[in-house]
Amino acid sequence: MLSFTPALMAEDLMTIYQQALQSDPQLKTAELTVDVGNAQKGQALGQLLPQISGIANWSTNNQHVESQGDSSYKGTRYYVSLTQSLIDFGKFWDWKRTQKVKNQYMAELLSAQHNLMFNVVERYFEVLDADDQLQLTHMETRATATELKQINKRFAKQLLKITDVYEAEARLDQLEADVIEAESHLIITKQALKELTNHLPQQLNTLRDEVEYNKLDGNLDDWISIAKSENPTLTAQQSAINAASNNLAMQKSRYLPVVNLELNYYDTDTGYQSAQTSHTQTQVAAINVNVPIFTGGTTTHRMFEAQSQLAISREENEAKIRAIVKETSDAFSSSNANARRIKASEKALASASKSREAMQRGLKYGVQTVSDVLRAQQVEYKAKREVARSKYRYIINRVRFLKAIGTVSEENLLEINAWLINK
Repeated sequence: MLSFTPALMAEDLMTIYQQALQSDPQLKTAELTVDVGNAQKGQALGQLLPQISGIANWSTNNQHVESQGDSSYKGTRYYVSLTQSLIDFGKFWDWKRTQKVKNQYMAELLSAQHNLMFNVVERYFEVLDADDQLQLTHMETRATATELKQINKRFAKQLLKITDVYEAEARLDQLEADVIEAESHLIITKQALKELTNHLPQQLNTLRDEVEYNKLDGNLDDWISIAKSENPTLTAQQSAINAASNNLAMQKSRYLPVVNLELNYYDTDTGYQSAQTSHTQTQVAAINVNVPIFTGGTTTHRMFEAQSQLAISREENEAKIRAIVKETSDAFSSSNANARRIKASEKALASASKSREAMQRGLKYGVQTVSDVLRAQQVEYKAKREVARSKYRYIINRVRFLKAIGTVSEENLLEINAWLINK
């Protein structure tokens, strides 16, 4: 009997993104908030439409009169009322307010979708970065262990001093401690990704070697202008300002008269209510005018509250504009800096590799010391880490920039997903 263990299938970026779409609580909260906005708008509109109510009553009535004795009557009562607002600015401005609130919630949903895309990309590549750092630390540890064996052989031939052995052993001990730290960091990054998907990633597709890391085109000021007009966070905040302005208008309208049309129909048959007839039908058509005179200061203080809320919304809008400007500028500059850094790091890696090889040859001929070799090897692996990290930071900052200007989409994730390969 042969048992086969299926190969562990690596997960790509789009797989993780689809898992996050199904599981992210913040996105689901934003979707439910839109439903709340729709319900609030429907409630406000309902207050402008006719209000119809009806009451039905069936009863048995007993009456006792000293001179006539006891009487019993069965009675019915029917009442239907229709009320239609003719002039009520408070209800009108409340309806306008809920429209803006709905727009705010929809923009916040779009912002939540953009945030999710960015979070998936950021946490996905942070896992890859942490895994690379761990693998490179393992490789440097093995290389240092191999170097230590050679040093011990040369020490046994009295070609090196004992201090050289100690130095190599100290470096190896440090690397073993770095492995522990790298393993812990990898676990942390995987847990951060699990927070979005509710699924612990086991193996992720890695980045191809032939990806081109181009600088972002255009002028920063132009991109900032686009961010101010397209970023959904700012759109949501502008809707919040409009909603607060409509709320202020609603509170001011409470000083104005309210005019309603009222139609009532009564049908009463209780027998003893009227000496002439036991069946009464009444139709009433009326226009009611309600003039507010004094509410104990409640209306005035509600207006003051609405004014303060409007001022708060405007200040929050200014703060968010400044934050978006900074975010756009930082992401634009960082992405382009990463593009240049990748090329510089690759050159530095090539130079570090040549330097390490030269140091190892020099050690054999007694020209270089063990310290020189270990330092050169450390510089080489540091350059390898910088190359890998610069690539991941470029991708993260590029998506961060697209999120800041409000144009990040699933097409961007598909493009990045094409840069991955299952190794």
